Amino acid sequence: QLEQAASQAVATPVDEAHAYIQQQEAVNMDETSWSEGPHKAWLWTVVSTWVTVFVIRWSRGGKVVRELLGEDFEGMVGSDRWSSYSFLPLDRRQLCWSHLKREFQAFVDRGGESARVGQLLLKEVDLMFTWWHRVRDGTLKRSSFQTYMVDLKGRVHLWLWSGQYGAHAETAATCRELLKVESALWTFVYKDGVEPTNNAAEQALRHGVLWRKSSFGTQSAAGSRFAERMMTVVAT
Repeated sequence: QLEQAASQAVATPVDEAHAYIQQQEAVNMDETSWSEGPHKAWLWTVVSTWVTVFVIRWSRGGKVVRELLGEDFEGMVGSDRWSSYSFLPLDRRQLCWSHLKREFQAFVDRGGESARVGQLLLKEVDLMFTWWHRVRDGTLKRSSFQTYMVDLKGRVHLWLWSGQYGAHAETAATCRELLKVESALWTFVYKDGVEPTNNAAEQALRHGVLWRKSSFGTQSAAGSRFAERMMTVVAT
C-alpha cells in the first residue's frame, strides 16, 4: 500500500518528465531484460542532460521507442544498432562507438584478414577518441576536429569496404551492415550535444539491473509502474 501511495504521488511529475524528454534536441536510449511476474519484459531508459525516464514494457520493439519519443520527436538519438531504432532517419541517429569498438575487437579475435581489418579500424577509433576527448576538454576547437575527421572518415569507409571481401563471413556481414548506416556513425562530429557513445544510457540502466538481480523484477503491472517511476525520480 505504501508503494502504491508513493507511486501515485509521483505519477504527475513523472508524466512531465516524459513530456520533457520528447522536446529535447539529443537523447540516449537503451534497454535491458526485466521480469513482470511470469512474463518476459524490458526496462527501457531515455537519458537527456537533465532528465532520465524509465518504462517497463513487454516489448523490445520499435513501438516502445515511438511511445517514449513521441510521434513528433525531432531530436537526435544515441543508441546501439538494435533493429527497434531502425525506423529513425539516419540523420537523426548516432550509433554507439563503444559497441563498435567491441565489434572491431571481435574482428581481430577471428584472426586472418578479419584481424587486419579490425586492427586498422581500432587504430582509427583510438585516434578519434583522442581528438574527441580534447574537444570536450576545450583543448581542440570543434572546427579543427571536424577538419581532422574528414580523412579519418575516409579511412574508416575504406576499411569497412575492404572488410566486405576476403574476410570472415561474420566480419563481412558486419561491414556491409555498417556501410548501410554509415552516416549515423558521424552525427556527433557536426551536432552539438551529441555524444559518440551510448554510455549515459547504459550507466543509467545499471541501477535497474541491480534491482532486477536482487528482487527478480516485479510481480504486477502496478509494481512495474512503481519501479519505473522510482527509477525515473532517482535518476533525474
